[in-house]
Amino acid sequence: MNESEDNEMQIIITGGGGFLGQKLARALLQGPHPFTELLLVDIQQPQSPLPDPRVRCLKADLTETGVAESLISERTTVVYHLAAIVSSHAEQDFDLGWKVNLDTTRTLLEACRHTRPGIRFVFTSSLAVYGGPLPELVNDGTALTPTSSYGAQKAMGELLVNDYSRKGYVDGLVLRLPTICVRPGKPNRAASSFVSSIIREPLQGENALCPVSPELRLWLSSPATVVANFLLAARLPATGDWRSVNLPGISVTVGEMLETLTLTGGASARERVQFAADPAVERIVASWPGRIDNQRASALGFVADRTFADIIDSFITHDMQEAS
Repeated sequence: MNESEDNEMQIIITGGGGFLGQKLARALLQGPHPFTELLLVDIQQPQSPLPDPRVRCLKADLTETGVAESLISERTTVVYHLAAIVSSHAEQDFDLGWKVNLDTTRTLLEACRHTRPGIRFVFTSSLAVYGGPLPELVNDGTALTPTSSYGAQKAMGELLVNDYSRKGYVDGLVLRLPTICVRPGKPNRAASSFVSSIIREPLQGENALCPVSPELRLWLSSPATVVANFLLAARLPATGDWRSVNLPGISVTVGEMLETLTLTGGASARERVQFAADPAVERIVASWPGRIDNQRASALGFVADRTFADIIDSFITHDMQEAS
């Protein structure tokens, strides 16, 4: 993180009103990172997760002309670009997906390039950049073969961040997020939304549908672990020529998740989950890797959860009340 001459340092989070943006904002406010302003930007009016004079909340549509450019200033040191149209939504609304997931990313990169070259630009990517036949163990160098519009949009965003970094226009870092489990709140339009629903709802006495087979293998991380890795991303030295990193996760099948649910929440919780096949969802989620080589990410200092039981315990401890 480079200090500006007047020591005014701004961190920007796009998608700052979303659940990850809010958790990241809280962690930044409670952590040791030096900054004078935390700007939360979202299509809906974001709220500050804590009362803190350093926080500024802005309702803004980043697809509108001039909006993205207006965010970046000489005092911007870090941009966390979390704003996105999620997987199933991007598949259903082709034009909006490209507009938000690709065009806005390029506009923000251009704003950084022309206003203050060298800003740390953290771009959240996805396992959806992979698809089709994959090796048993994916690594950071595995070819990107997306089989959805969302995956293609994220893959192209990755290439943009890497090229702008190569040219010195930004100091970019691409984080390919595991599927996040357990998300608090309600289901969203992501194809992977069920991954949280089949744990969150039963633990709160509600029924849930699982649209995929119990044999499907997933690559998972808890929200708290993803946020810890986001914090590291702000201060990590440049990662070399290739700026894309698969964040560490753990590999579990849906069946193993439900076995752990039984151990944690009892047979009654497990009985609240019913299988109802949705081929469209399974096609998307099954195209993502279920196992990834953690070595490079771990060497950089990124961390993973220990077990799926730990992920459920983290949800019960930190997020269960918020989800209800």
